[in-house]
Amino acid sequence: MLAALFRLHDVQQPLVDAFSWREASTAMMADNFYARSWNIFFPEVSWTGPDPAYQGRELQIISYITALLYTVFGWHDWLGRLVAAVFGAWGVFALHRLLNRVWDPVHANAGAFLLAIMPGAVFIDQSFLPDPAMLSLVTTGAWLYVAYLQEDRPGLLVISGLMTTLGVLAKLPGIAVVIPMTYATFSILQMRGGLNLRRILPIVPVALIAGVLILGYYRWALYVGTNYPPYHVAGSGYLWDDGLSKFLDQAFYIPSAWKIAGNWLFTLPVVMLAGIALLVTPPATTDPARGKASWFFHVWFAGAALVYFFAAREIKTNPWNFHIFSVPIAALAGRGLVLLSAIGGDLHAGSRSRWLRLAAIAGVVIVGGTLPGLELMKTPYAQSGHELGERLSSVSKPGDLVVAVSATVGDPIAVYYSRRRGWVFPPGGGMNDWSVLLEDRDAISVLETLRAKNAAWFGIAKNARDSKGRKLIEYNEGLIAHLDKTAERVVDDDTMLIYRLTPPAAISSN
Repeated sequence: MLAALFRLHDVQQPLVDAFSWREASTAMMADNFYARSWNIFFPEVSWTGPDPAYQGRELQIISYITALLYTVFGWHDWLGRLVAAVFGAWGVFALHRLLNRVWDPVHANAGAFLLAIMPGAVFIDQSFLPDPAMLSLVTTGAWLYVAYLQEDRPGLLVISGLMTTLGVLAKLPGIAVVIPMTYATFSILQMRGGLNLRRILPIVPVALIAGVLILGYYRWALYVGTNYPPYHVAGSGYLWDDGLSKFLDQAFYIPSAWKIAGNWLFTLPVVMLAGIALLVTPPATTDPARGKASWFFHVWFAGAALVYFFAAREIKTNPWNFHIFSVPIAALAGRGLVLLSAIGGDLHAGSRSRWLRLAAIAGVVIVGGTLPGLELMKTPYAQSGHELGERLSSVSKPGDLVVAVSATVGDPIAVYYSRRRGWVFPPGGGMNDWSVLLEDRDAISVLETLRAKNAAWFGIAKNARDSKGRKLIEYNEGLIAHLDKTAERVVDDDTMLIYRLTPPAAISSN
């Protein structure tokens, strides 16, 4: 319930927070499932013009469920957040059950509590992103798999394989869970009579089917992203793209990752609790007859670190990908919480002194970490883009094509809230960097190209800046002057400029 309360708080906030860029694209895919095609294998965005804009993406579980909800409740931008929050709350429950089997009920309570309140986990779990489904599903898969190893119930193996497969399809970093699951296989079965063909054989076909489905889907996603406009495959910045030397030059982006971890993802109180756990051995299971896998969460952390090794720049640039670390960090921090609460004597679990220490530590975590971390990330950075989109929606008519520049150049949030199809500016897709403003000559040329493609409106958030910190209304004065000559300025207020674009034929006749 605590997890749900944190995740449902402010669930109706528009998609204007720190992850607005990625959330807008996910939300567009839900819109296009609902309005254009229910084919889940062709996820489509709306920021590359009127033509179909299929992209190579993970399996769209959250966006597809959201689209289904649109058919019942109508379009509401917060439904995607609600679906994500439900997945996130379930993930906390799944971690509790997993910890109870791997360690004991005390650590299950502590670890689940930390996952319920960690600011990064809360924030990601209430974002319109695929990551909440990924973590929830792979955690459920791991829990059921450990239960299968301990109880020899074939049904649990099948459901575990399904949950884990869906989790990895929901987001590829979920593949990290395979490493602790493999460790659990050897550790638990060795204690329960040793490894033998009878025990291993049922696991093999499930693992093979899961591997084929995962490999097959991501090969398909790569095909879609490289064979259909705008030729965009989600993700970049992998070791095989940049080369080991670049990763080494950047120290694998560890300074940036540490800043993210300390500022809002885990925050220093949680990092310190996890660090305490790393200095001691893990607790033993309270039921040795079921077999043990005491180092399960250490190995999970190692698996997530291995994923980070190969995708450091991508994960640092798009920090929601750190969510795969949330489970092992929460479990280890829970271990640290239990250890700290026991300082000062051999106190029984229900003593007043221990409860006071627990309450004090929890207060430090929430007040010193969770609340400021959430405040930082929930700040409406993209509010002007949201307002621009809604104003474009009010002045345009269905079927009009819009061009929009949000507060962050390249962010499609204004296109999303316009409820129209159109383009970000500069246009995105492919390998070009569309977070950087063009020189005036190139910008005017691109504008005229879009006008020739029947773009009817051009909207600019006055605080729009590119990734180099350049403000559009100052850097592209020539573009603004060209618009004033060739288009009608419809809106000019403190936050935005909106032009009605004159058709090319009318400009030529004039």
